[in-house]
Amino acid sequence: MITVLIADDQEMVRVGFRMILEKQPDITVVADVPDGVAAVRTARELEPDVCLLDIRMPGLDGLEVTRRLAPTSKIVVVTTFDLDEYVHTALENGASGFLTKDAGPALLVESVRAAARGDALISPGVTVRLLAHFARRGSGTGPDALTARERDVVREAARGLTNQEIAARLHLSLSTVKTHLASVQTKLGTRNRVEVASWAWRSGLVGRDD
Repeated sequence: MITVLIADDQEMVRVGFRMILEKQPDITVVADVPDGVAAVRTARELEPDVCLLDIRMPGLDGLEVTRRLAPTSKIVVVTTFDLDEYVHTALENGASGFLTKDAGPALLVESVRAAARGDALISPGVTVRLLAHFARRGSGTGPDALTARERDVVREAARGLTNQEIAARLHLSLSTVKTHLASVQTKLGTRNRVEVASWAWRSGLVGRDD
């Protein structure tokens, strides 16, 4: 069972997230709080597997809460504001995911599961902007290190598609997509799908015109 703490200054958001998450058989919400100070205190007391944090909260904002909790907790930032500076700071502070509140229930649930298993998930629109930010960097490993099908899967991941969407687009099973991504991570020495997608931009496998 994945335990979750929700921190958001809007009660309706907290109630909505709780309803979505607690419909899942493998997720339970252990607390919801209205501000950053309470988020830090409650997370340290209850030690949830995943913390869902808004950015703009009273007391401490979500970025500072992320910095304080990320060494010991998995953090997913869920916000109305997808400003690039927020995205970069959240990930630099240790967030395992970054979603906008219009991402939808399915992506919210998947972000919690991804964070709990040590992976990362970012809203598709944010992913493309974030990875384009790194596109000017070089890469020590070229696309030829991957098989043709692995390159296909990585291209779709770099465009922000979820595993389910990649499977549907490439006519693969979900387990096959996961196997390809795991193989790619091993070959590239990356830790999660965000790092894999970042590599795709840096290596030139995906470009700004894709």
